[in-house]
Amino acid sequence: MFDLAVIGGGVNGAGIARDAAGRGAKVLLLERGDLAEGTSSNSTKLIHGGLRYLEHYEFALVRESLSEREVLWGIAPHIIWPLRFILPHRPGLRPRWLLRLGLFLYDHIGGRKRLPAAESVDLTRHPAGAPLKSEYTRAFAYSDGWVDDARLVVLNARDAADRGAEVRTRCEVTALAREGDAWRIEAGGETFHARAVVNAAGPRVLDLLGRAGEPSSQKMRLVRGSHIVVRKLFEHDFAYFFQLPDGRIFFAIPYERDFTLIGTTDVDHKAGLDEVRASAEEIAYLCEGASEYFRQPVTPADVVWTYSGVRPLVDDGSGKPEAATRGYRFEIDGGADGTAPLLSVFGGKITTYRHLAAEAVEQLAPFLPVLEGKDWTGGAYLPGGDFGRDEAGAKIADLGRRYPFLSPREAERLIRLYGTAAFDFLGNAATRDDLGEDFGHGLTAAEVDHLVAREWARSADDILWRRTKLGLHFTPEQTAALAAYLAERTPSP
Repeated sequence: MFDLAVIGGGVNGAGIARDAAGRGAKVLLLERGDLAEGTSSNSTKLIHGGLRYLEHYEFALVRESLSEREVLWGIAPHIIWPLRFILPHRPGLRPRWLLRLGLFLYDHIGGRKRLPAAESVDLTRHPAGAPLKSEYTRAFAYSDGWVDDARLVVLNARDAADRGAEVRTRCEVTALAREGDAWRIEAGGETFHARAVVNAAGPRVLDLLGRAGEPSSQKMRLVRGSHIVVRKLFEHDFAYFFQLPDGRIFFAIPYERDFTLIGTTDVDHKAGLDEVRASAEEIAYLCEGASEYFRQPVTPADVVWTYSGVRPLVDDGSGKPEAATRGYRFEIDGGADGTAPLLSVFGGKITTYRHLAAEAVEQLAPFLPVLEGKDWTGGAYLPGGDFGRDEAGAKIADLGRRYPFLSPREAERLIRLYGTAAFDFLGNAATRDDLGEDFGHGLTAAEVDHLVAREWARSADDILWRRTKLGLHFTPEQTAALAAYLAERTPSP
């Protein structure tokens, strides 16, 4: 008998499982596919307050997000790091005074402490101006954060497991019903029992409620956000926040050293959830938007990869998808009347996942006395992140000294993915050959074996597109070799 079963292995589900396990609950985390396989690995990969949400008067959401920004950076400095954004002024759109006011609020309502404040920028002198068209001469620079979104999910699940949780991937819930004072859960051909259930199924939250026979008055709005990746358009480390004449905004962000990530769109998603893809219209829209700013035109032929995620937003009646709230709500069925409680999570954004998780656990605490203590996750490192916010460079150097056969780029990649856990799976290796088969681009058998044993990786896609982003570099032949290696060592996914 579990105290709590969390259904959904995205960022909210993994965060709730971690928080509850750390408070003493016996936790089961169930995910129908791979961890972060859906929305949580298909974000714009930012830890940010949401500057544009100020226009929709979402001050409480922006404040909450900004207060979480430095907390998350503190507990995961290997996968989260500061990023400086350039917001060019575009005549005819939002006036400069409005941008300046918005950035002043952004700097002051969320408790910013360590990140640099916003400032005016002369693009004719600043390195960020070089790749832009000559008509863009003035801009503002401001701070936010970058995150490896899929790894954030995996590390929360890993920490939950280290604290006693049982994590089951590729374990779809097929039936969910109350049985006495507990829940009976059929998943992956097995039967589980739990005193309480959290429905963190993201875009499938209402489907799961229907499977449990629990009606809900909550309405969801599924909004697709699509991104494109092209060969890098600039050499510096700044990111861009661009405005478009239709009132929307998008980002252009340095990505995996050799690429530029451009996104996102906001389109109501009416199709199924198994195959979520960027439409030709979305790809063209992002290319045209980027071409309005960069000297080098961006065309669909330049796109090397696209990805799309469906955001499960609370339907607040907004006319445009981009105006729909990114806030979250909870709905509890049972509990107060003595029946086993079911807590459903609606909405949310990656930046607020930790705070959402703490609130969810606290809502369940009256029904589960085993949940002891208060919010603890903001002061506990995620696995591998046990070093200071400003010490990533030192850790990269340490790794290079300990394993001199690694190139500087390889050492940086490993610390940015695993932090201090990289030392664990590299172990006593004295040469590259000690790490086993080399699949290409620095991915060795030692790393793969770690991902299988410690991070629930089962397929080449799990490793190349979620645990790492090496899929952008791998050839079909290299991918096939990795898949063959995994097939010999793991159950069929």
